[in-house]
Amino acid sequence: MKKLILVALAAFTVNASAQAWPNKPIRIVVPYPPGGSSDIIARAISQPLSEALKTTVIVENRPGANGNTGTDSVAKSNDGHTLLLCDVGALAITASVYKQLPFEPSKDLRGVTMLAYSPHLLVVHPSVKANNLQELVALSHKEKLNFAVTAIGSAPHLAGVAVEKATKAEWTYIPYKGGSQAIGDTVAGQTQVLMNGMLATLPMVQSGKLKVLGVSKATRVPLLANVPTIAEQGVKGFESGTWQGLLVPAATPPAVVARLSAELTRIIRSPEVRERLVSQGAEVYTMSPTEFSAFFDRERKNWAGVVAEGGVKID
Repeated sequence: MKKLILVALAAFTVNASAQAWPNKPIRIVVPYPPGGSSDIIARAISQPLSEALKTTVIVENRPGANGNTGTDSVAKSNDGHTLLLCDVGALAITASVYKQLPFEPSKDLRGVTMLAYSPHLLVVHPSVKANNLQELVALSHKEKLNFAVTAIGSAPHLAGVAVEKATKAEWTYIPYKGGSQAIGDTVAGQTQVLMNGMLATLPMVQSGKLKVLGVSKATRVPLLANVPTIAEQGVKGFESGTWQGLLVPAATPPAVVARLSAELTRIIRSPEVRERLVSQGAEVYTMSPTEFSAFFDRERKNWAGVVAEGGVKID
């Protein structure tokens, strides 16, 4: 009987803590400049989340150090109301790329839920005289091609390295602070080649400001049905993409994590939000906190090999 009472009291305490939270405004930190995939999703969910939790939800862009500045601020936050929305794949890569980090992703942060996935698009400035991957590779041996990197060690960067190694292409990587800046310079012709998440890149393709040569998905995507995958163009088995998810500091109470996960899963699956994202090339893709942790561990191990092979390291 005593044991049953203790279990009941513990459950009551957990539920009470979840109900008492939140008691002040919530910040969703996006560790990249405005306009990228993570920023688009953060702004799509912020108002519905505010309504669900009955508190103000603010999206705060904190770019710097390839996303590490904003991520570190969340990892060290102890106010219980600061969340991180970022490219989970890039976060899994970080520990392999940087010799030293002010935080440890797998220990200082815990996943709440995955939100969306969008494949990378391989795009070029319209002036580039290539209409497929093979022509781009051939051109890279004749002309200097600058490859816009959303951030050193990011998933798009390593996807570019993987394609370069597999095809023996030659291009020069030009680093940026985020996807929106990399897109802007490629549209302006200052860089010629870019790999980036479809969610942020598709509008530039649809407007004719960028030319798409390939999709980094196992199968073609309906919005670009005539565009072959990179795997179809000779890089067998190639698949990469941008995974947006929400994380919190590791010390966040389980009851708060569970409530956030439930609310965000409901919001991202709602017809309004889902249709908004799907129309821009993103797939709603949710995971439980446990599934999120398993995914993060797999990504960390998978990309560590690519980082080692590509020699990508930052002091």
